[in-house]
Amino acid sequence: MDMTDSNSNVHEKFMGLAVDLSAKAGLVDKVGACFGAIVVKDGVVIGEGFNQVFKESDPTWHGEMHAIREACKKLGSPSLAGCTMYSSAQPCPMCCAAIYWSKIKEVYYGATVSDVESFGIREVDKDDDIFHGMEMFKPPAERTGVPFRQIMREEACAVFKKFLQLPDEEKPRY
Repeated sequence: MDMTDSNSNVHEKFMGLAVDLSAKAGLVDKVGACFGAIVVKDGVVIGEGFNQVFKESDPTWHGEMHAIREACKKLGSPSLAGCTMYSSAQPCPMCCAAIYWSKIKEVYYGATVSDVESFGIREVDKDDDIFHGMEMFKPPAERTGVPFRQIMREEACAVFKKFLQLPDEEKPRY
């Protein structure tokens, strides 16, 4: 990773908050799958969110979408230019689109799409025509515009592992 130790510590601090929110969603409040995200501007958290798909009966209530909405509201603008997002997992196509539309400058994520799929959380079929060529399905080095960097994968995946250990009747489901 191309970060200094002090930057690495800052990124790990913020990613830790996103991972904590993922645990809140799936393990504590049990209102959605284990996904959490925050938006940071100038070293300050300006938006946070966690998956609440089941609680809100809303398929768009992803952690990233919630964090983006909060941050935009706080700034009074649909532009999050200059902001960084930390997400407990690689954002889905919907969230990727919102990241691009909101002009977030960079994203740090924990678990990969493959990790999430391996824990039984359904992801988008990469062969669906509607998603063909989308940035999220390109290797991070081939993406344009917003850099995506993976950090703290083990910590993010640990939440999903705990989720798998819950009795089935306690797991939020689609």
